[in-house]
Amino acid sequence: MWTDAAGEAIGLRSVPSGLAYRVNSAPANAPVIEELAVELVRVLERFARDSGFTQKNPASIQFGKGTIGHHQVGRATDIYGVGGIGLDKWKARWDARRDGRSNLGWRLYKALQVYGRWAQPYGYPIQLFGPWTREEGPWKFISDRLLAAHSDHIHVAK
Repeated sequence: MWTDAAGEAIGLRSVPSGLAYRVNSAPANAPVIEELAVELVRVLERFARDSGFTQKNPASIQFGKGTIGHHQVGRATDIYGVGGIGLDKWKARWDARRDGRSNLGWRLYKALQVYGRWAQPYGYPIQLFGPWTREEGPWKFISDRLLAAHSDHIHVAK
């Protein structure tokens, strides 16, 4: 159980591993509300299976700890790597040859976009940002500052 700044217990949990994927980062890197954890498990499992991973050969997923905004209350998390490779490296590979079939970073972003149900606060874009945001959406009109801040990870919020 995580606590807030005042030491009060808050109902956060880590994102668990699934059957076809394994979370290979410390549980403290992704303290999220139950609703976000359930959504991530659903989408990550589908991504992993669609990408050919299995229980015997699972995909690795690397979460990183966010510190501002929705992260402070467990409504957001950041994914920094998939398949043992950082998302910045997957993006560089994408820029070099645009091959989506073999690019796990791009495939993960697309799975999150197509299958995920992310927050969209009134007057704000859908809360899915990452290295492919300007090219793939779902909200392509992202500021240079926001895009640069998400050039090495995917941010999702519920």
